[in-house]
Amino acid sequence: MPNGQWYPPEWPDRIRALAGGTLTAVTPKRAATVLLLRDGAAGPEVHMLRRRTSMAFAGGAYAYPGGGVDPRDEHPVRWAGPSPAEWAARLGVAEPAEAQAIVCAAVRETFEESGVLLAGPTADSVVADTRGDDWEADRAALVARELAFADFLERRGLVLRSDLLGAWARWITPEFEPRRYDTWFFVAALPAGQRASNASTEADRTVWIRPADAADGYDRGELLMMPPTIATLRALERYGTPGEALEAATDQDLTPVLAQARLEGEQVVLSWPGHDEFTKRVGTEGGDA
Repeated sequence: MPNGQWYPPEWPDRIRALAGGTLTAVTPKRAATVLLLRDGAAGPEVHMLRRRTSMAFAGGAYAYPGGGVDPRDEHPVRWAGPSPAEWAARLGVAEPAEAQAIVCAAVRETFEESGVLLAGPTADSVVADTRGDDWEADRAALVARELAFADFLERRGLVLRSDLLGAWARWITPEFEPRRYDTWFFVAALPAGQRASNASTEADRTVWIRPADAADGYDRGELLMMPPTIATLRALERYGTPGEALEAATDQDLTPVLAQARLEGEQVVLSWPGHDEFTKRVGTEGGDA
């Protein structure tokens, strides 16, 4: 029985074009995504959204709140937790401003797509409730890029809580994809009093689900996912609480995972280093070989 691995039918032709020199890889854009966790009756649950089937990239696939870095995410903000310089060392980027932008993107995108905000009035507090027309107006303005995240925090007198995030993984979209992202994955716990919702225009469904149950759905072919999504779900299965996962984040390997594609005769072979379960072999007819 096939699993739920997202594998677009045009990939083999694009891989052959890249190998033949007729396709040039585009530079990936920086992005951030957050595995938002909460305590459930049977253990930790993660917040996932299903991308609309009309989406050009990964339509119908389950994913986490996240998106690209806005250049304005480098604007100064009130900040709590590890400094941007410390985050730069952890994330493997050269400049503190780059690290700040990635962390800000993680917090901003989580708010934009789930309504959950990792920020508070002080360095040791978190907003208790982000529901209401005024919050929704600000969220919509952020989504439309009419409002910079730094200005949003400043106007509300909020401190970004970088200490509530744990860096978990880093994956880079394959070189043959026309839309490429260099994405940092973070874990975070749902703040007390806040509720996640389907606030994203890119999603048609959201769920709270145990990582093991989501992985089982993928294995049965019922839930479509990209390799980094199912890989991070499997890594979360061993933790009994969101706090345990956050503590474990400090030891996670952030070496970028980039798919490797090669030709073996008439077969296209696609693999992700360190993740053998995602290896695909595709013959000339386009089916798995």
